[in-house]
Amino acid sequence: MSADPVTLMVARRVARERYHDFMAWLREGEQLAADFPGYLGSGVLAPPPDDDEFQMIFRFTDEPTLAAWEHSASRRAWLERGAGLFEQPHEHRALGLDAWFGKAEQRPPRWKQSVAIWLAFFPVSLAFNLLFGGWLGDLPLALRIFLSTLALTPLMTYWFIPLSTRLLAPWLQSSRPAPVRGATAVQPR
Repeated sequence: MSADPVTLMVARRVARERYHDFMAWLREGEQLAADFPGYLGSGVLAPPPDDDEFQMIFRFTDEPTLAAWEHSASRRAWLERGAGLFEQPHEHRALGLDAWFGKAEQRPPRWKQSVAIWLAFFPVSLAFNLLFGGWLGDLPLALRIFLSTLALTPLMTYWFIPLSTRLLAPWLQSSRPAPVRGATAVQPR
């Protein structure tokens, strides 16, 4: 078991006419997860206008805390209440940076991952310092860094780095090798 935070990413296809029901159901699930020890946060990425696949992210401190939530009676009841709102979900677990860049065979080179993270981090860090730098300027360096990383880490983890990787997806994936002729790609269920 890993002591690193673990992220469960779930992709669910939702019919457009069920969008509002799905969002209400999802908010209920996020509230249920928030009651579990080890819960770090969750979020949802809506599909682009021409798609119907929502990406949901649940993050816990480690595998045991995620497993406790996954196998809980409250989560089972919540999933049953959502029956009929979506197709069979695709689930993927990721540790650390893997949560942002997908499975091993889909990950771009590390230098591209670094660029995507930097492109998210630089403007957010700059904006934070422009907005709050005056207030934090008189504090000792260690306290300034502590407060800025405390504020920015969740923003980066849940919003800005996933946004950056989504916006840069065509570029990030452009260096992946082409499939071998005659080979068939198998989609995970």
